[in-house]
Amino acid sequence: QVQLVESGGGLVQPGGSLRLSCAASGSFFGIETMSWYRQAPGKKRELVALIRSDFFTEYGDHVKGRFTITRDNAENTMWLQMNSLTPEDTAVYFCTARIAPNSDFTFKDYWGPGTQVTVWS
Repeated sequence: QVQLVESGGGLVQPGGSLRLSCAASGSFFGIETMSWYRQAPGKKRELVALIRSDFFTEYGDHVKGRFTITRDNAENTMWLQMNSLTPEDTAVYFCTARIAPNSDFTFKDYWGPGTQVTVWS
């Protein structure tokens, strides 16, 4: 069974940094796009950043220049380096990936349970 697990969330002061990780485990045949989303209380879930298997990246306007998304295809792992954090970055951060669980390479979207990031002084 395919699972995504995030780690690295926590409490940080404004201006600080955190690095989130997302690891895919289980049996599968390939991973296409991997993404980070976030959801703050009372707000819609929003795209933070995505990275394709060819390492093309895209960022939400609210994090450009501050966050960096990377991945290791051999390790089936993705990271989100978050710098210059502000209280507006406070949210639950979710990892998602399009993964082919079977040899027919039909891709499905999987989500991790989320990790809390809180920025406050």
